[in-house]
Amino acid sequence: MLQKFFEEGYWFAPKRFGYGAGMPIAWQGWVLLIAFAALLIGLANVPDLDPFLRWTGFVIATAVLIIIAKKRTRGQWRWRWGSED
Repeated sequence: MLQKFFEEGYWFAPKRFGYGAGMPIAWQGWVLLIAFAALLIGLANVPDLDPFLRWTGFVIATAVLIIIAKKRTRGQWRWRWGSED
């Protein structure tokens, strides 16, 4: 099952307006977003965690999400004005 997660293909559609990735178009994208949200909720709810470590975890998780989403977005990340590509 894990090999299906690493198959080639796009997980996100590009945004129609603006810069970056839009909504997921594959189940792998949804799994990535759910795992990201679960990690942030988990970090927020750990008692007695140093605030520096908590924010460092938030920043690292967000950076990893952005890197993966950029690699797995159909087309490239660029500014879009709503025209179809």
